[in-house]
Order: sequence, then structure tokens, then C-alpha cells
Amino acid sequence: MKGLMIAALGVLFITPDALLVKITSVEPVVFLFWRGLLLAMSFLAIGLIRYGGSLGQEVRRCGWKGWFCAGAFAMSSLGFVMGMKNTSAGNVLVILNTAPVIAALIAWLFWRETLPRRTWAVILTCITGATIIAAGEWGQGNPLGLIMAAVAAIALASNLTVARSKPDADMSVMLMFGALLVAIAAAAAGGAVIPSLHDSLFIALLCLFFLPVASTLIQIGPRYIPAAEVSLMLLLETVIGSFLVWLFLDEVPPKLSLIGGAIVLSALACHGWLEVRRYRY
Repeated sequence: MKGLMIAALGVLFITPDALLVKITSVEPVVFLFWRGLLLAMSFLAIGLIRYGGSLGQEVRRCGWKGWFCAGAFAMSSLGFVMGMKNTSAGNVLVILNTAPVIAALIAWLFWRETLPRRTWAVILTCITGATIIAAGEWGQGNPLGLIMAAVAAIALASNLTVARSKPDADMSVMLMFGALLVAIAAAAAGGAVIPSLHDSLFIALLCLFFLPVASTLIQIGPRYIPAAEVSLMLLLETVIGSFLVWLFLDEVPPKLSLIGGAIVLSALACHGWLEVRRYRY
């Protein structure tokens, strides 16, 4: 129950992410700079509150896997923001939520973990749905958005896979280094520019409140419950996040994207439900 509560709260806090990214008018590199810098400060504050003077010891306990998770978090942040700025929010969120299936595929490729037939069926179904999404987006947006959404999904999957391999360490303390990496890269690309007051308020709200809490909780969640249960709840982000963007920005994806998204979400929901039943019973 503790794990379910942690993951559910994390998902609820992350649902405004897509809306607040889309609602700002700054260039992606500027958004990434402030997102990375403010998140790094927030993660540091959370770490100090939780661990105090032993924060450094907790960081060392994560080892090289912690640094890998930090780099993967940076890549997922980059992919998410660039995806949101170049295609519809619904497309990005649907592709991002294929991360649990990608994680299973990564485990099979690198650690030769055997995958059941139902997982392969879900992988093929998700590939079909993603292809339909890409067809719906063709000619209506920048294909770069779909590519970056895929990068975000792969990075998130890599993060979860490596983090789950070391459950005795709190990988959430490494997120501040990943965020700082994003800020440094964006600054080098010319993103260290002060945005307007309107954009600054939304960026601050997202990066000082919603994202730090959500990212910390989601990163901690897999220490207590199987990834299947976390991924099942993450589907709520796709539904609620897309609804918020539609409600406030009137952004509706093309029909083919809706069909592809429904295929992917249905496959992931069935997969998550079956995995939860398998773990519980």
C-alpha cells in the first residue's frame, strides 16, 4: 500500500507537466535551462530535507548505476521538452508510456532475460500503434517531436531498469545531477536567457513544485512495488495530461493519432493488469 500511494501521488503531481510545457512561449533551449537549474535546486533541497548531512553518503551508495540514472534522467527531460515543443501533447504522452515495455526489451537485449509471449505481443502492438501515430502526425507537425518522444521513452526505460537492479539505494538523490547536466548543456547552447514574467511564473510553478515532488516519488516507487503497477498508474498521465492540454489549449491530435494512441494505451493497460494479477496471485 505504501508503494501504491507513493506512485499514485507521483503520477498526480506530474499530470500538469505537459500543459505547463505547452503553455510557455520560450524557446526549447531556454525552457530546458531553467527547467534543469530549478529542478537541480529543488532536488538538492529535497535531498537535504530527507537525509541532511548523510546526503553525500546516500549518493555514494548509488554507485555507477546512480550516475547512469542521472544521465538517463537528463536525456528523458531533453526528449520530453523537445517532443512537447514539436508535436502534440497526446502523441508524446502515449509514446512516453511505452517505457515499461521498452524496459522489458532492454532487459532481454542486455541481460538476456526471457520475455513471455504476452510481452512480445504487447511490444508488437505498441509498435503498430506508434506507427499509426506517426502516420497521423505526418505532414501536420515536426517529425522531430516524435523522435524526441521516443528518446525520452527509451531514456526513462533505461533509468527504471537500472534503478530496479539496485533497490537498496535511493536513486532519487541522483536526479539533481541529471537536472544540472540539462542546465549546463542548455546554457552552452545559449539557453541562459531570462524569460518573460508570464513564462517565468509557469516555469517556476512546474520546476519548483510539481516536477520535483513527482519525479522523487516516481523514482522511489519501484523500491516497494513491481514496475507493472507503477506503469499501470502512469497511464493516468496520458489521459489526464492530454485532457488538460485539450481543455486549456484546445489541442486535439489527428484522428489517426487518436486511433494509434487508443491501441497503445489498451495494450499497455491489459499488460499492466495481467502483470499486477500475476504478482498478486
